[in-house]
Amino acid sequence: MMNLAHPGWLWLLPVLLIPLIAWYIYSQDKNEPEMNVSSTRAFDGLGTSWKVWAKHLSFALKLAALACLIVILCRPQTRDSWSTSDVEGTDIVIAMDVSTSMLAKDFKPNRFESAKRVATQFVSGRDHDNIGLVLFAGESFTQVPMTMDNATLVNAIGQTEMFALEDGTAIGDGIATAINRIRDGKAKSKSIILLTDGSNNTGVVAPNTAADIARKYGIKIYTIGVGSNGTADYPVAIDYAGNIQYQRMPVVIDETTLKNIASTTGGKYFRATSGNVLSNIFKEIDQLEKTHMDVQHFTHTEDHYEPWALLLMGLLLLSLLMDYTILRHIP
Repeated sequence: MMNLAHPGWLWLLPVLLIPLIAWYIYSQDKNEPEMNVSSTRAFDGLGTSWKVWAKHLSFALKLAALACLIVILCRPQTRDSWSTSDVEGTDIVIAMDVSTSMLAKDFKPNRFESAKRVATQFVSGRDHDNIGLVLFAGESFTQVPMTMDNATLVNAIGQTEMFALEDGTAIGDGIATAINRIRDGKAKSKSIILLTDGSNNTGVVAPNTAADIARKYGIKIYTIGVGSNGTADYPVAIDYAGNIQYQRMPVVIDETTLKNIASTTGGKYFRATSGNVLSNIFKEIDQLEKTHMDVQHFTHTEDHYEPWALLLMGLLLLSLLMDYTILRHIP
């Protein structure tokens, strides 16, 4: 939006232009040559010369150039600024299990792809949240630091692949990495959404120890056990052609540990037995994790006097061209 940095200079428009116009009108009669004749009947058929109109046009061009100069003094600019709005937002880290067992086919097409799809939908619906992504298997790392750029986060989730980490399930390490990412967040509400389909079997930090650390920082952990009841087709080997071989095996999830983690931090435990249930769980978390926060938006200011300066020079050049060509005076 175009603004004027010094709109007070606009008072020069009437102060300068009105007297100049009045002087020009008054001076027309004074500067015209006179000749006494007995009758003007011979000139009755003659109209006003086009040079008279050209003279008026030259004066109008000079006035317009002066007006441009005044506008330049006012500093036309597009002004951007900080604005603060009250929105619902929070800090969230999604800690996703990417161990090989997440390829089990009790979800369509498998647990891993189903979790990615639901996480993407969740992120896309939270415009004002600061969200990060942590991946863990036998070790853990931060895939995306805390960001409000939903597009970047959605792309990162979509590009997440299996077999990037040493295999295993280090739930405690995954939580610890997520805590490091979220603990310095500015939102009043901080939470971790932990998705896993197994039991902690490796890592440096014990899950319950990580939960105690999260509680000290006021971080809630929502734990989600991913896996159907009964048995499922689990990946067990890769054949010579690179195809994953599956075998029917019992679904085993350490729900006791996941429930303890949630209760210790004031969160909640969920059991996702299908893709639809997992989607509903994220919807419930979406409703639970809402808090009001002030979001500041920054815009900047940029001067735009160049078009007015170019217009000023163009008007002056055109006026001078007319004065020294078609309107020039012969002594």
